[in-house]
Amino acid sequence: MRPDWDSYFMKIASAVSERSTCDRAFVGCVLVREKRILTTGFNGSPAGQAHCDEAGHLLVDGHCVRTIHAEMNAIIQAALHGVSTKGAICYVTHLPCIHCTKALINAGITRIVYSVAYRVDENAVNFLKAANIEVVQKEFIPE
Repeated sequence: MRPDWDSYFMKIASAVSERSTCDRAFVGCVLVREKRILTTGFNGSPAGQAHCDEAGHLLVDGHCVRTIHAEMNAIIQAALHGVSTKGAICYVTHLPCIHCTKALINAGITRIVYSVAYRVDENAVNFLKAANIEVVQKEFIPE
């Protein structure tokens, strides 16, 4: 059966998450506008730096700071390649953290579709509401 668009792009976000190098959360993100993929991102270290799966986690206050989050990496890829994210939809495997939420708001994202409500931050939820960004939880079960 042919999947709806949300399911289709969530499946791609899940596939992207397989490239993550921080095993604390395998997260994948796909930025889409008009049913076309703009960029993708996954949790991983900055280019040329050691990854968690090689050097271990670098924990500060319970968070691994060795990695860049998937949403940030997708936004960075857009900036690096001159791709506007204004009006795009963010398909991401996990609900964005407060830092990614702020970046997605400023990147012009209009809708976020996610599967896993990981470490829900009420401030992030309130920021998204205040920015009038539609947030949809879409159950996704990988094959």
